[in-house]
Amino acid sequence: MVRLLAVAVVGLVLACGGTQAAGLDLDAVNQAQFSEDEPVGVSPMLIKAQVLLDRARFSPGLIDGRVSENFTKAVAAFQAANGLPSDGKLTRQTWDKLTASSAGPVLTTYQVTAKDVRGPFTRRIPVRMESMAHLKHLGYRSAREKLAERFHVGEQLLRMLNRKTTFTKADATLVVPGIGRADPPPEIGSIEVDKASRQVRALDPTGKPLAVYPASIGSEEKPAPSGAAEVRRVVHNPTYHYDPKFAFKGVKTKRPFTIAKGPNNPVGSVWIDLSIESYGIHGTPDPGKIGTTFSHGCIRLTNWDAEDLAAMVKPGTKVDFKDETAQDGAAVNGATSATAEQ
Repeated sequence: MVRLLAVAVVGLVLACGGTQAAGLDLDAVNQAQFSEDEPVGVSPMLIKAQVLLDRARFSPGLIDGRVSENFTKAVAAFQAANGLPSDGKLTRQTWDKLTASSAGPVLTTYQVTAKDVRGPFTRRIPVRMESMAHLKHLGYRSAREKLAERFHVGEQLLRMLNRKTTFTKADATLVVPGIGRADPPPEIGSIEVDKASRQVRALDPTGKPLAVYPASIGSEEKPAPSGAAEVRRVVHNPTYHYDPKFAFKGVKTKRPFTIAKGPNNPVGSVWIDLSIESYGIHGTPDPGKIGTTFSHGCIRLTNWDAEDLAAMVKPGTKVDFKDETAQDGAAVNGATSATAEQ
């Protein structure tokens, strides 16, 4: 009884500007208009803004229709790039500029394919890295997780947009974000890793941002490096190699081990190898934590943002680590290591 009551309360709370979650559908989001009212819960207006930011490569990370730090930073980056006051607040002026930046509906429909539901899936993935090493593949846990990542959306919001769908049958029609990013530029000038703002920026040769992504960048225990580096190579579907010298908290074994490839591998679906040994820019198995948690020294993006960036870089692309204060340029030992599957 208590659980049923809680569900009912959640259904009433998920509203914005008087629009209840029950009305959260394709038309409600596509026709959403700017409102000065403070968004409450999942907001059609915020879903629309997040999809448009994602298309423009000012990534909000996971599209979930909620106010978040990543969303605020994405708005601020978009504002700065468009000559607006960059306070991170979704103002009328920002909304007008954002909605004018891309044509077409922000939500669209997608027909599930047999490949989407066939897998293979890895239903249970252990928490301990040593236990992960026993798996032959670290695939998606379900078709729903696979589809959510494909469309850059949180699983909760995907369920809300498709309440009567099981996500297990081919030919089902889903309501999904119309991501629609344009093809990435064939080459960029450099990458900037901003530790203070926890963002990664792809810059053109003049320093103008072509893309801005939320990131998890190092930690107090395993800080990210400082100074300059460059891209050595890009590895898609990497395996993950743990060296005991990394001494990660929670890993008890003193022996090296390897974790198989897959989107739920600790470094996700792509590894951008840097010239600083054992450091890279990579994806993640948990996109909802990007920008809100720390990493083991490396630079972690959502899988889709890491893949987007990987399409822009080449060996020799410069990578600059921007510190909040000047630091010694030496890198600390121990991050992660990934290679192509042998």
